[in-house]
Amino acid sequence: MEGKYYTSERSLQILISLLKQHKIKKCVLSPGTTNLSLVASLQQDPWFECYSSVDERSAAYIACGMAAESGEAVMLSCTGATASRNYIPGLTEAYYRKLPVLAVTSSQSISRIGHHIAQVIDRRSIQNDIALLSEHIPVTDSDDDVWSNTVKINRALLELYHRGGGPVHLNVETTYSRDYSVKELPKARLINRVMLGDTFPSLPQGRIAIFIGAHRKFTEAETSALDAFCAVHDAVAFVDHTSGYKGKFRVPLSLLTSQEKDYCTLNEMDLLIHIGEVSGSYISMRPKSVWRVNPDGELRDSYRRLTCVFEMSEQVFFEYYANSSSETKHAYLDTCLKELEDTWAKVPDSLTFSNVWIAQQTAHRLPEGSVLFLGILNTLRAWNYFDIPLSVYGYANTGGFGIDGYISSFIGASLAHPDKLYFCVAGDLAFFYDMNVLGNRHVGKNVRILLVNNGRGTEFRNYIHPGSAFGSEADSFIAAGGHYGNQSHNLVKHYAEDLGYEYLKAESKEEYHNNIDRFLTPEIMDKPILFEVFTNSEDESEAIRMIRNLNMSTVGILKDVAKKTLSGKGKNFVKKIINK
Repeated sequence: MEGKYYTSERSLQILISLLKQHKIKKCVLSPGTTNLSLVASLQQDPWFECYSSVDERSAAYIACGMAAESGEAVMLSCTGATASRNYIPGLTEAYYRKLPVLAVTSSQSISRIGHHIAQVIDRRSIQNDIALLSEHIPVTDSDDDVWSNTVKINRALLELYHRGGGPVHLNVETTYSRDYSVKELPKARLINRVMLGDTFPSLPQGRIAIFIGAHRKFTEAETSALDAFCAVHDAVAFVDHTSGYKGKFRVPLSLLTSQEKDYCTLNEMDLLIHIGEVSGSYISMRPKSVWRVNPDGELRDSYRRLTCVFEMSEQVFFEYYANSSSETKHAYLDTCLKELEDTWAKVPDSLTFSNVWIAQQTAHRLPEGSVLFLGILNTLRAWNYFDIPLSVYGYANTGGFGIDGYISSFIGASLAHPDKLYFCVAGDLAFFYDMNVLGNRHVGKNVRILLVNNGRGTEFRNYIHPGSAFGSEADSFIAAGGHYGNQSHNLVKHYAEDLGYEYLKAESKEEYHNNIDRFLTPEIMDKPILFEVFTNSEDESEAIRMIRNLNMSTVGILKDVAKKTLSGKGKNFVKKIINK
């Protein structure tokens, strides 16, 4: 095909690149217009072994025989309309024999479904036993599309061999481009999966860090394995209060990465090892590459740099890589802790009366061996700026990430160990949303609730939130101000006392100091305690502003100005300067 190269359609470029990188070269192609851009691109690339079949039913069975005999994955390609329906018998055969057959059905935009447009059928749902996985690949028009479609296609190609393997379906939208001028195929990001028994890749050279999202409790063996890995590779583990890791190499990084006029380089690394689940800390990371380690083996690409997933326990992973050396190193850790200590020392005494100030005054004083439950967003952010004792375990409902039940979750946890103190920090909307649990007859004397009552969802009034642009008008509906007694000084007091709680109150720093010792008493008292602290949104927002402006640097100021004032091109120019 003189003058004809690869299609200009970006989705198809990603697919073809990943087919090559996953070493899928055998293709059974059926004629059509909707799949023309893909087929024309494949047939001009001599790397692929292409075979023609007019009958799609026959094509699917050809792929079954070819996959079984060669031991290789085989790709099918068909056009729109009912062509894909003829794959069903062959894919059923492949499903029950666990044959790696990849069915790529080309499609018009799914927005056309149901509008009597010729050759448009609905492939959004498939039978249970014709594919292990079905992914829809829309047209790639943006960076977000590139990221999403890259992950989807990698996931599909990996599934062909995953846990025994089997057929997989990709429904790929086309724009019917006639442009075949792309001479050099752009290389898409390859994501691999490593399982027990596979060959483990070598660790890349350079800086290595671990990020731990919300995590179940670490065993001693898991902590020892992670510590040993960090010691051997001069790595650190970045955490928040839900990470669960209490080992030697933990670094609560939130305060440093939150600085508006500073450019933190501690979160730049050659390899980031991502473990745990959803994090509510919003700690930014700038890795060159990410490895995810989790028994689920899923492709969770939080940082858009995922290159490998290890489907195994963290302990197995860390023990394997810790065995490569016996030398102990901690330069990275020392640098992180020094910068963190220096920044904590800058926190001013003039912090306004707020959740941030409460966290600063309280986090380090939590009784040894107690448990801390934190509300999402404003509360979790505020308390992540400061560290808690190593013996204190932290939780937050970051899974569903709603305000609707974390006080109930907190009460539930407290019932598991009646002889241990449990602390909960709640905003007023979340508190009133879930307040019925306070009247549960099983609530124990080990319960301590700190209610930060600012009369609204103050998150929406913080200067860093887009809702703040509406000022006090945000209270009407965006921040839902004025509900639940509108900061009544009697409502919670009577409710708590009538339910048998000891009630404490503070409206100022002085009053808070007068009551906090009682609230933090390390012994279990004769009643659960509810400590209501009244703040306002202005002070809450100002405290965040103060805490986010402790460090300054030339690069950080330049970055902040670019973020607030420059266009997309201007921001990219600044990024290039920063990266030099």
